[in-house]
Amino acid sequence: MRYWTVALAWAVVAVALPAFAHAFLDHAFPGAGDRLHASPAKLELQFSEEIVASFSAARVIDRNDISVVAGPAVIHGRELALPLKKLSPGRYYVSWHAVSVDTHRTEGKYDFTVMP
Repeated sequence: MRYWTVALAWAVVAVALPAFAHAFLDHAFPGAGDRLHASPAKLELQFSEEIVASFSAARVIDRNDISVVAGPAVIHGRELALPLKKLSPGRYYVSWHAVSVDTHRTEGKYDFTVMP
């Protein structure tokens, strides 16, 4: 009897775990602290869970708080891509927020540098 109770408890936990999932940033290009020798064509963010396009976004600005985004974000599944203007040498700041399909919001900030 005890075996079945433990097995049932584990089954309930295994089924419930996906309900507590959040869309955390899994990978980014350019990534945090990257020092690039050429201007990237776009920002690419990949999340740990599928994100909701209408509630998720990213922003890339220069040191003067001016956007360097060249168009709207394209969000598909777990990926967000944001086209960028040609970046001059300098530091750029990325901020993002993502809402997963379970309605949990995550957000973050980081910077990267384009070298001369």
